[in-house]
Amino acid sequence: MKLLTVFTPTYNRAYTLPQLYTSLKNQTNKDFIWLIIDDGSTDNTNELIAKWKKENNVQIVYIYQENQGMHGAHNTAYANINTELNVCIDSDDYMPNDAVEKILTFWNEKGNKNIAGIVGLDADKKGDIIGTKIPEKVKKTTLTALYYKYRVKGDKKLVLRTEIVKQYPKYPIFADERFVPLDILYFNIEQDYKLLCINEVLCIVEYLEDGSTQNIFKQYLRHPKGFRYVRKERMMRSPFWKDRIKNNIHFVAKCIYLKKSIYNDNPKKITTTFLFPFGLMLYFYINFKVSK
Repeated sequence: MKLLTVFTPTYNRAYTLPQLYTSLKNQTNKDFIWLIIDDGSTDNTNELIAKWKKENNVQIVYIYQENQGMHGAHNTAYANINTELNVCIDSDDYMPNDAVEKILTFWNEKGNKNIAGIVGLDADKKGDIIGTKIPEKVKKTTLTALYYKYRVKGDKKLVLRTEIVKQYPKYPIFADERFVPLDILYFNIEQDYKLLCINEVLCIVEYLEDGSTQNIFKQYLRHPKGFRYVRKERMMRSPFWKDRIKNNIHFVAKCIYLKKSIYNDNPKKITTTFLFPFGLMLYFYINFKVSK
């Protein structure tokens, strides 16, 4: 049985997927499955995947579903992964040719059942690290500690143990929204488990104009329930006060947008009251950025 599943949520990205496919068929270690979750594409994604399956260069599993958004595609992926490890590579990203080999070699040497998985590096197409590297002294940590304790910057790539992921709640689906921040799963996991650190590039990323990263302010307005849900969890349970404060301010902004009381289902009422002016300013700032 394969050890790793590389999964890719995709929606109308037939024009970017060939880059990822090429990187996967060029991997120096082929001990992986490529799981593609097609989240309701209306382009020629289906025909493209069918062609690649016939080429038999990579073991491919293709699942089509009605559009649920990125988090819904992640739910479907996790429900269908049976390998020990999994890593998400987005449809506009790709892997260095030795990425799978680095993941599996590192895990075989240092992985164990007390660990949630691995955190590695992202880089751009020029080879420059996104943000900063992980401090060499840090061998094991949580994602939140990486940013708030060790001051690491930029997106990082997670390789997770499938058995661990399945222990935690799925992303909630809000009928009229299509996005819930993915970090809530990682946040839930890190309450009980840490990640091993590897200062190696596991993914090459490109932030496209139609990607969620480039449209984050619009995402805030389009999916307030999803963001409110995550902000509430982080402001209650994060071990770092800066993270709690930041998420409480965002929580206020989402409540204003939803015309929902900031005190509903909120055990941090006093803190939220003090932070209300900042949340109000953030609300107006987000609207200003979107209007531009």
